[in-house]
Amino acid sequence: MSRISLVALCIAAPLTLALTACGGGDADDKPAKSQVKETAPAGVAHQHTVLDAEIAARGGETRVGEYRIGYIVEAAEPWFHAEHGKQVNRTPAKDETHHIEIIPMEAETGRIVPDVPIRLEVVDKDGKVVQAQDLNFYYAEFFHYANNFSIPEAGTYTLRATLGTPTFLRHGASGEKPALSKAVTATFRDVELKPES
Repeated sequence: MSRISLVALCIAAPLTLALTACGGGDADDKPAKSQVKETAPAGVAHQHTVLDAEIAARGGETRVGEYRIGYIVEAAEPWFHAEHGKQVNRTPAKDETHHIEIIPMEAETGRIVPDVPIRLEVVDKDGKVVQAQDLNFYYAEFFHYANNFSIPEAGTYTLRATLGTPTFLRHGASGEKPALSKAVTATFRDVELKPES
C-alpha cells in the first residue's frame, strides 16, 4: 500500500466514524417520528391530565390566535395571599358564588402561558356585564388564572376573557415575529352558572 493510500485511509476512517456518530448516516438509520416517544416529567403530565378532565367536566375550550384557551367553573374557593410578608388564607366572601378559571395555553406546544393580564366579563342574556374582574395567577394542581365572582341568579351566561400581551421577554432576532405578542379575546357562550356554594 502506498504512503498516499495510508494517509487517505487514516483521514477517511475517522471522518466516516465521526459522520456516523453525528447522525450523518442515511435517513433510514433514524427512527420514524412515530417511533420517537416524547416524555414529560410526571408532574407536568399529571397537571395536563387533571386539566383536560376538569375542562371536559366543568368547562370548555376554544382556539384563538396562538392560544388554546380553556375555562372551568367551580364553587367559590379560598386561597392564600401575601399580607405583611406572610401568606394568609382568604375565605370566600358571603356573596361570592363561583370561582371561574381561565387557562391560556400555547396552542402549538400545550404549555400554560405565564404573565398574561386577563380580564374576565360575565355577560347575561341581555348583553349586560354582570361582573368583570382581573384574574389572578394561581398555583394549584395546574397553573391557572381565576377569581371568585358574585353571580346574582342562576342562568345561562357568556364568559368573555380578554388576554393582554404577556409581560415576559422573548428571545428572537431582529425581523422575527415575537411569539404571543397580540391580545386576544375568547368568548364562551351558553355557560350555565347555577348556585355552586
